[in-house]
Amino acid sequence: MPNWKKVFEDRPVLIYIMLAAATSSWGSAFIAGSIATEDLGPVTVAFLRFLFATAVLIPVMLTLDPGGRRPKGKEWFLILFLGLTGIALYNILFFIATRDAPIIKSSLFIASNPVLIIVLSGLFLKETISKNNIVGLIIAFLGAGLIITEGNLKRILEAGLEPIDIVLFLAVICWAAYSVIGKIALQKFSAVTSTTYAVTAGTLMLLPIAVYETAWTELLNTSIYSWIAILHMSVIVSVISFIMYYQGIKLIGAARASIFINFMPLTAVILAVIFLGEPLLPVHVIGAALVLGGVTYGTRR
Repeated sequence: MPNWKKVFEDRPVLIYIMLAAATSSWGSAFIAGSIATEDLGPVTVAFLRFLFATAVLIPVMLTLDPGGRRPKGKEWFLILFLGLTGIALYNILFFIATRDAPIIKSSLFIASNPVLIIVLSGLFLKETISKNNIVGLIIAFLGAGLIITEGNLKRILEAGLEPIDIVLFLAVICWAAYSVIGKIALQKFSAVTSTTYAVTAGTLMLLPIAVYETAWTELLNTSIYSWIAILHMSVIVSVISFIMYYQGIKLIGAARASIFINFMPLTAVILAVIFLGEPLLPVHVIGAALVLGGVTYGTRR
């Protein structure tokens, strides 16, 4: 058996390829979600995604972290909060967005998450908020605002935000809350353990809503493409890419690894243009440059 750590250390470009592949697969989730929600409701798609992911994550956790610490006592409230914000609520909002909003718009807007996470970490975890963080946040939100308004601020001021824009705002807030509280969980549990328990908790929360939303006959009539999309999100996006990303963090550190998250919206935009025929407008390019530039500037040391 080769010493993989030494292989990666001798060829650091392999680490970058691994991180790029992992974060790019997150962008493909927008396309897969758009396909799956053509046949099934957003809650059902979220439930099935994490039902299959749970089935894979549990044996992965038992293999990678066999003697690791498990939740007990009041720590279960931490797990339940993670399951509620990052798995249940975020993914309901995410799949509503992939169904009702252009992929280019939703992926570029959600790309502003990292800087908001830094700000919330400063407010609630008392982490230092630097000048870079603030400037990056402003730049990223200017880009997000440009994407949402499509350069027509007057129309938004007159008509107000569309419902899907509010969905996107709430999705960003839920994921940022999940990420901030996740930092507390990572002080107690390994990454694979906290994720496995959060995914399991969120899946159980989604179950009753999914049962209400979808009849079994609809599942029987679901196309093969939707099932492939759901399995892709379950195994590739939610499990394999997660392991690859955290291996990258171990090898080069979280600060450098986080820059690769910018591949997520880039991949989503490219795939949306190629496979869904969505128009890429100049305002999207400018907004994307602001979002990605703000995130890069705001998260660097």
